[in-house]
Amino acid sequence: MKTKPAVRRTRVARPTRDVILDAAERRFAERGFAGVSVREIAGDAGLKNQASLYHHFKNKKSLYEAVLLRGIEPLVEMISDSQTLGDEGDPGIDRVVDYLASRPYLPRLIQRAGLDDTKALRGTVGKLLGPLYVNGLRVLAGSTGWDAADMPHLAAGLYHLIFGYFANVALLEAVLPDDPRSPVALARQVHFLKTAVARLVSGDAQTARQPRSLGTGN
Repeated sequence: MKTKPAVRRTRVARPTRDVILDAAERRFAERGFAGVSVREIAGDAGLKNQASLYHHFKNKKSLYEAVLLRGIEPLVEMISDSQTLGDEGDPGIDRVVDYLASRPYLPRLIQRAGLDDTKALRGTVGKLLGPLYVNGLRVLAGSTGWDAADMPHLAAGLYHLIFGYFANVALLEAVLPDDPRSPVALARQVHFLKTAVARLVSGDAQTARQPRSLGTGN
């Protein structure tokens, strides 16, 4: 009886550029732009030397920009596809949470980007994150009755509400009894975000802006 020949299973190698971007995303998220060397990234990517990295990226700054752009572009597309925000049945927040959960270093990378205090990087961050902010304001403008002057503050609050959970997951791991990355925890977070965003976006903005009288106890 003839036996069937063994089928050799080969793992498809990922493009070297993607491997470099993965290594750079993790390093930049952990220590920021200034705290990471090209040599370290090349070593993490399995390259023989850092000169090999320069076949794919002109310099460290261009690599940093490519890492940010790769992570932010899908988010911009998700926001661009949205027409309104605040509907608890809208799957948009599910998509964003799923994406952030699948890219554990991206929220921290974006958070770190705001801390890199150099003129060159500040311009880069503004250029890359600008479309996310502009599209977010557009969606908010069609979803809420808040005044135009309040929109930047509302957008900032929603950013921290959604991204903060993932950017600070290491802290949450230290203080929460359960794994904040578990499927159960993420499902609860999606439910919370939908409820919180809906209430915040469609809440009584006029009441929220009423200042309390000092010294009256009201």
